[in-house]
Amino acid sequence: MSEQQGKSTEQTARPGTWASLARAMASWRTASVTLLSFSSGLPLGLVWIAIPDWLRSIGVDIRVVGIITLAQAPWSFKFLWSPLMDRYVPPFWGRRRGWMAVAQVALFATTLALAGIGEHPETAWVVGALAMAVAFSAATQDIAIDAYAVEVLRKEEQGVAVGARVAVYRAAMFIAGSAAITLAGRVSWKWVVIGLAALYLPMLIVTRFAPEPEETFTPPKSLKDAVWYPFVGFLARHRALEILAFVFLYKLADNLGGTLLRPFLVDMGYSDLHRGVALGTIGLFGTIAGTLVGGAWTTVLGLGRALWVFGVIQIVSNIGYVLVARAGAPTPWLMYIAIGFENVTQGLGTGAFSVLLMRLTQKRFSATQFALLSSLFSIPRVVAGPIAGFLVYAIGWEPFFWFTMVGGIPGLLLLARFVPLGVKDPDFDVQSRPTTRAVTRPVLLGSAAFAAVVGMVLGAMTTALLTAVQNLRKAPEKGFDFATPFTALFQPSGVTDWVTLAGIVVFGLTVGLLTAAVLAARSGAFYLPEQEAPPTPSGAAGS
Repeated sequence: MSEQQGKSTEQTARPGTWASLARAMASWRTASVTLLSFSSGLPLGLVWIAIPDWLRSIGVDIRVVGIITLAQAPWSFKFLWSPLMDRYVPPFWGRRRGWMAVAQVALFATTLALAGIGEHPETAWVVGALAMAVAFSAATQDIAIDAYAVEVLRKEEQGVAVGARVAVYRAAMFIAGSAAITLAGRVSWKWVVIGLAALYLPMLIVTRFAPEPEETFTPPKSLKDAVWYPFVGFLARHRALEILAFVFLYKLADNLGGTLLRPFLVDMGYSDLHRGVALGTIGLFGTIAGTLVGGAWTTVLGLGRALWVFGVIQIVSNIGYVLVARAGAPTPWLMYIAIGFENVTQGLGTGAFSVLLMRLTQKRFSATQFALLSSLFSIPRVVAGPIAGFLVYAIGWEPFFWFTMVGGIPGLLLLARFVPLGVKDPDFDVQSRPTTRAVTRPVLLGSAAFAAVVGMVLGAMTTALLTAVQNLRKAPEKGFDFATPFTALFQPSGVTDWVTLAGIVVFGLTVGLLTAAVLAARSGAFYLPEQEAPPTPSGAAGS
């Protein structure tokens, strides 16, 4: 091939062009990753939607149903065993496709086992145990598929794949959730679940013939390497903490605005029918359409421009809810437009942001790092609820939605730090590891222990403060009392108290671990010599 031809081919594949979009849509790599997302959406629809509905419909106590919904926990904690999937390689089909096949066989078996459960309330705990097994297998599959997507997709294919994955994922959730519930009303639950289990078999065929990544990496040599170095490898990057803060803040305003949407519509006086149409139909299709367009336009615009454009749009999208709150009387057409617009913009931001997460992930530790980043990405959805509740209680709905728009500005300010405005497609250039003075093990352990104690104290103070505010709201005549709830934290008397105390301890230990990882990464003392050098965003390179 001539030099000119080589340059032409390279330009054709360059992200940020219509040609790159066409190439991405025709790629078997893109198609494989997209089809495999169907296998990810099925178990979530079953565990999250269908099983609670089925249990309640056969008369299971609502308290038992509530406890069984904890079967969803593996999706939130999948980062705990993701290092094992970086460390160990199945003896067939490669590191990622091998784990996918193992998980899909487990999903087929556990889903099929659900079909053998009789429709009697006394079997509820067996259903819960099997639902947990399905969720664990599904979370394991998600780790492998996400890591596979990071490794196999070329840069120009990432945006298209992200949008298509969400659409297929949502479709699978609908089939295993709402559609399964509807079908179970006509045929037995047993045959519906058998049908869902059978859907994993064609997914095994896709896994078998999916292409292997063009670039391969030696697995970590020990569990220590698999657990520790993904932290260190990421934190050794220039401005790593700023990137983590950006991951947390970029969609915080969007999450704040959407977390109490159902109570908001109830307070505004909208009927069950109007809420169902808005959230179940318009919202669902708006999110799918937004993510598809967001992924495709990220390919055409370039990641840098997409993050800016979609970031601004998703902030101002809450203006529709301000208008709904200001309208006073229920105005269905206005509410439908507001929810449709917000869900489309939410999908746009998610499409671009998912591409960013893929590019931030080092391929050697793709399973662990992507699981960690995606878990961090989900934290704002968890913390947004309590924050939003207190804000709405204090200032009301309309000022709250204005506040959410202001709350999106810090994310854009951090974006400007490592993706300057106007940069089309920022590169992640390789830089040498830090050269600062090495930290000794005693200093590292001492710093981690001190940070853990500080984290526990801050966690305890925050928990006590929230309790004191709640008590003040319930009984204003008693005044503000911080000391009593703070002392009570360390004198647990029931299960709830022990769980709260355990949460504070876990938070402190997490702070300590993060501190140790940052120190180790900055010093280079525990950096793995043969691993790929840590990349860092460079705005100028892509401009």
